[in-house]
Amino acid sequence: MDMPLPDQRIITGRDGLIARLRGVLPADAVIADPAETRAYECDALSAYRCAPLAVVLPRSTAEVSAVLRLCSQMGVKVVPRGAGTSLAGGSFPTADCVVLGVARMNGVIETDYDNRFIRVQTGRTNLAVTGAVEADGWFYAPDPSSQLACAIAGNIAMNSGGAHCLKYGVTTNNLLGVTIVLMSGEVVEIGGPWADAPGLDLLGVICGSEGQLGVVTEAYLRILPKPEGARPVLMGFSSNEVAGECVADIIRAGLLPVAIEFMDRPCIRACEDFAKAGYPDCEALLIVEVEGSPAEIDAQLALIKDIAMRHSPVAYRESGSEEESRKIWLGRKSAFGAMGNIADYMCLDGTIPVSELPYVLRRIAEMSAAVGLSVANVFHAGDGNMHPLILYNANKPGDLELCEALGADILKLCVEVGGCLTGEHGVGVEKRDLMTVQFNPADLEAQLRVKDVFDPAWLLNPAKVFPLDVTASRRAS
Repeated sequence: MDMPLPDQRIITGRDGLIARLRGVLPADAVIADPAETRAYECDALSAYRCAPLAVVLPRSTAEVSAVLRLCSQMGVKVVPRGAGTSLAGGSFPTADCVVLGVARMNGVIETDYDNRFIRVQTGRTNLAVTGAVEADGWFYAPDPSSQLACAIAGNIAMNSGGAHCLKYGVTTNNLLGVTIVLMSGEVVEIGGPWADAPGLDLLGVICGSEGQLGVVTEAYLRILPKPEGARPVLMGFSSNEVAGECVADIIRAGLLPVAIEFMDRPCIRACEDFAKAGYPDCEALLIVEVEGSPAEIDAQLALIKDIAMRHSPVAYRESGSEEESRKIWLGRKSAFGAMGNIADYMCLDGTIPVSELPYVLRRIAEMSAAVGLSVANVFHAGDGNMHPLILYNANKPGDLELCEALGADILKLCVEVGGCLTGEHGVGVEKRDLMTVQFNPADLEAQLRVKDVFDPAWLLNPAKVFPLDVTASRRAS
């Protein structure tokens, strides 16, 4: 993957930049020691590494504003960073940039149960949002697998989802308003604690913009009362295709489970070895969870069981306790860590129509066999958000390039069947050269014009989302 060349003028003026950063921030908020900046040289797409010029860790919107205003005046690029869990290289730095991390901005500003919202600083982790309200019987719905670590800032940047997005939607469906700092240092309030803000839907532009338009420092998030109850069921099948057909039939029947999760044999075995969740020995596994009153749960599970039995499952286990529910979910929540135990991998994020699941799973298996790299599948089957994990050896020359090529072909397949390049991980650096596969020149131009308005000098989160030749020509003009 090609990387942009650093601006040597900025690197040469590094000492002056750091001195000025220390003039607008507390001493402990600026990291300049090269040995310490290496901790920020990559995110969860760890195949690519580049240490930044410096790292700043502000504690308030005012401090973020001061940093951006200074960097704008000096023409210095800024890479916003949440918790660094991006699987698409969304917070991958360049050698001539300042990484702006929001991890220290993790407070709860306001909680309002009557109006069903919580206002937080965006460095707060996803799980800690629910942690702030669960004792009172509330929760925050989006639940990425990395929710223990990932920050709300990154969730907003990538429009993240999670296992329960089938019923509750992804971040954009649960985001009410933001405080965003533009590259100029200007602080802007968009939306707020109400259902629909007046005027243009700029909140819809911000959510999923991958740090291209500004740094989101505070957010109003929708919170919900905890459901009366929830119960998962685990099903094992003889093939990926049969499991995919079962998913399509559940959706076709008009049912709306909270979650439908899919795992194939390589992922099942890795998760079982890692988490000891008691998963069956089968080719494909589904976890389907429903919620409501006991009567509602029983009725939904009866219909789901009837559909599943038409596909001759090799295993069917309905949870009978909270402990059994925890174990059913344990392996799925541990999937990415479990796969990392056995190999290097690249996690993709293509989204497809649910009806195309059987075909796409078959084609991925064929493409995997053709290039000689294994692919493990674990994903949100209910909304077609796939996460093929391509296994490779980072120490074997040529393996990474082979992995990237296979990944590109899988993502192209997703677009060909009517899907898109990303469901929740974002484009980042991983998919930027594939943007022309999904978007025509007019579509891309519309996106570029939005970037021009918010960040005219193209200093925010450089070398992401758009192909490098497009980025270079835009900055030159």
